[in-house]
Amino acid sequence: MKVPLLDLKAQYRSLKNEIDAGIHRVLESQACILGPEVLTFEQQINGMVAPAKSLAISSGTDALLIALMALDIGTGDEVIMPPFTFFATAAVVLRVGAKPVFVDVEEDSFNINPTLIESAITSRTKAIMPVHLFGQCADMERINAIAKKHHLKVIEDAAQALGATRNGHPAGAMSDIGCVSFYPTKNLGAMGEAGLVMTADPELFEKLRILRNQGMEPVYQHHYVGGNFRMDAFQGVVLGVKFPHLAAWNRKRAEHAAHYNQLFQNSAAITPHVMSGNTHIYHQYTIRVPQRDSLKTHLGDKGIATGIYYPIPLHRQPCMSHLGLDPNACPVSNRLAGEVLSLPIYPELSSEQVEYVGRNILEFLKTV
Repeated sequence: MKVPLLDLKAQYRSLKNEIDAGIHRVLESQACILGPEVLTFEQQINGMVAPAKSLAISSGTDALLIALMALDIGTGDEVIMPPFTFFATAAVVLRVGAKPVFVDVEEDSFNINPTLIESAITSRTKAIMPVHLFGQCADMERINAIAKKHHLKVIEDAAQALGATRNGHPAGAMSDIGCVSFYPTKNLGAMGEAGLVMTADPELFEKLRILRNQGMEPVYQHHYVGGNFRMDAFQGVVLGVKFPHLAAWNRKRAEHAAHYNQLFQNSAAITPHVMSGNTHIYHQYTIRVPQRDSLKTHLGDKGIATGIYYPIPLHRQPCMSHLGLDPNACPVSNRLAGEVLSLPIYPELSSEQVEYVGRNILEFLKTV
């Protein structure tokens, strides 16, 4: 049996007629950037994240970048973040001339450990950037309390968590600015690059809106040095068609996760831990096993695709060497990098495929 890590073709086939019709509308109108399709999609998202309001952006990375720009974070500033995440979280901080300061993650949630944040704050700290990794929120109550105490801004990297909640509050809407990615592999994926920012602050929203379009308002009058952060209309079409299905897709992912959890009971595989107060949308279903690399090879031989997110923590990346960071710092992140393995979890996965994946993992674990 073949089990891909993700099957985007299956999702497209189920929505093909609607997506194709919407793309044809854009082709006929030639309103190819922003426009009514993107506005409609923003309004759909607003219904999920209220009282925050959303702005469609060119990519998830650009969403993080424009958030930093809107908060005037730049040269000499520091931004606290976890090292166990995708590279873009730190890259945008470096791009604006600021310094990423890495705080280790919690072993059970994979999210930044709030207990360690205050000791990392200096006179140069400007913001905290928690990441809602793999589809569940970081401990935003504690993070926001620390930020308030030290007069810091908070940017949620909710790239992997649209639709997740913490104590009833939507991911991305619990801070100054929330950022989302619609990279094709996300739970809500575009057919290309796309992202989103959200905020409940009206003044910040207006600044973000102007920055999105070269800092220009009105035409040829530039209030800020902005950028070309606009979403293509084609992506607005695709996301608008997919959005009504997101909740059902996330529920299906949770069903697959529960199935995996049942299969791995009493085994050596450490399954994902859902923090109290959180809903988990399972962008990834990530287990931990000490023999991770051998297990990955074994599953590949059986036709089962898996992923490693992430094999090298950010504080050990070559391009961070100029920061003089200790590679042995953040021991939890270092340990996770050698143990994590993400399994197929997409909505179109069948129960038979989940059983096949689980059975092959259990067979491997019995031999080690």
